[in-house]
Amino acid sequence: MTTELHDPRDIPVLTDAVERNDQPYAFLDAKAAHAAVVTETLNLADSLLHQATKDIEAILFERVFDQLRAQLPELVDRVLREHAVSTNPPETGS
Repeated sequence: MTTELHDPRDIPVLTDAVERNDQPYAFLDAKAAHAAVVTETLNLADSLLHQATKDIEAILFERVFDQLRAQLPELVDRVLREHAVSTNPPETGS
C-alpha cells in the first residue's frame, strides 16, 4: 500500500501507459498513436469549448433579459412623459 498522495496536476504521458511494467509494446506504431491522441485531444477540446460557449451565451442572455425586464418600465414611462411634453406644450395663461 502506498502512502503517496496523488497530485491532480500530475498528468500521465503516453510513454507511462506504453511502458507499463517495463514492457514496451513493440506492436505499437508510435507516430500513429501520437496522431490519434492529438486528434482526439483536439476534438475533445473543440467540443468542450463549444459547450462552454453555449453555457456563457445562455448566462449572458439571461442577464440581459433580467436587466431589460428591470429597466423597461422606467424607460417606457420616461419616453411617454417626454413624448407627451413635446407634443402638448404647456399652455401659458394670458
